[in-house]
Amino acid sequence: MSSRHKQLGIGGAAVLSSAFLFFVGIPYGISAPSNIRNIVLSPLFWPQILAGLIGLVGLGILVSAARAGAGETVTAGQDQTPDQAQSEPGNWLRLAVMTVILVVYLAAVPWIGLVWASIPAFIAVAFLIQTRHPKTAVIAAILVPLVLYAFFAHVAGVAVPQGEFVRLP
Repeated sequence: MSSRHKQLGIGGAAVLSSAFLFFVGIPYGISAPSNIRNIVLSPLFWPQILAGLIGLVGLGILVSAARAGAGETVTAGQDQTPDQAQSEPGNWLRLAVMTVILVVYLAAVPWIGLVWASIPAFIAVAFLIQTRHPKTAVIAAILVPLVLYAFFAHVAGVAVPQGEFVRLP
């Protein structure tokens, strides 16, 4: 499969995912009270922003693939090294580990809360992708959820999901 066909597939999937989120996922999956004065604090706002960005990136990929034209296609083995022509077996393992991390994260949120579940999940993903800055990743994994909790719970007045066993002030 050529790189142009891959780009078309990825761009098309991104645009379709964005459309699904806008018309089905967000309206039927997220409930929002009608009395929210500040749009930024609405539970619908940020998912819609992310869905829009996914759609824009998908359109950008489609435009890039259309501009590349059929003349720039590369088939496996011609201009690629053997490592590039075949996918690495470690990629599937990393995908499986990422899936496990996400499932454990989602299962942990009701028990220990969003903040405390996010810290080990962030650290696990940082080491899964083999970051070049592990100390920075660990510090960010601890500080970012706590600072976001402090802002949303105490400044914005938005309830952050707390766990059954651990509660933040």
